Amino acid sequence: MTSSTIAAPHKINRPNLVAVGTIVWLSSELMFFAALFAMYFTTRAVQGPAIWLESTEILNIPFAAINTTVLVLSSVTCQFGVFAAERFQAKRNGSLINFKTWGMREWFALTFLMGAFFIAGQIYEYAHLVMEGVTLSSTAYGSVFYVTTGFHGLHVTGGLIAFLIVLVRVSKARRFTHNQATTAIVVSYYWHFVDVVWIALFASIYLIK
Repeated sequence: MTSSTIAAPHKINRPNLVAVGTIVWLSSELMFFAALFAMYFTTRAVQGPAIWLESTEILNIPFAAINTTVLVLSSVTCQFGVFAAERFQAKRNGSLINFKTWGMREWFALTFLMGAFFIAGQIYEYAHLVMEGVTLSSTAYGSVFYVTTGFHGLHVTGGLIAFLIVLVRVSKARRFTHNQATTAIVVSYYWHFVDVVWIALFASIYLIK
């Protein structure tokens, strides 16, 4: 048997452990929020449409829409940061007002500020609702509202902490490595996830009467 007839050994392409771990983790998070949605709609069905409509009239929908827009746009800025990470550009190489020269650090910093704006808006909305008498223990609507939006707010806060960790690591590193780029991409997956979940929450809580 000649060497030309010997089959070359097949190379086994193993899945990326980071990608697999991220998918599994986000899948568990998806099931968690699915349970919150089930709780919300079950409580709504038990309470009846009349009581639910009366409870939702107090919501400031225009303000929530602005807050939602900021959060959704933060996914865009986050993705621009990912594009910069994929080309291993940690920081800007031009003027600060020239967005085309921004690196991952500038885009992630802007994303962090937009996410912080969303959390501040949510806290303001909570304060307004409390002054109107809607608390966690006042009504069934208050309970499911604060539980669903509150847990999402905690997830957004976790994302903000992740952005801070990435930014600190990049600022202290001598050079931008593949591992740092992978971390930035994983954080972006999580951020896109919480943004999509909020779109569903916003439609369910604020728009569906």
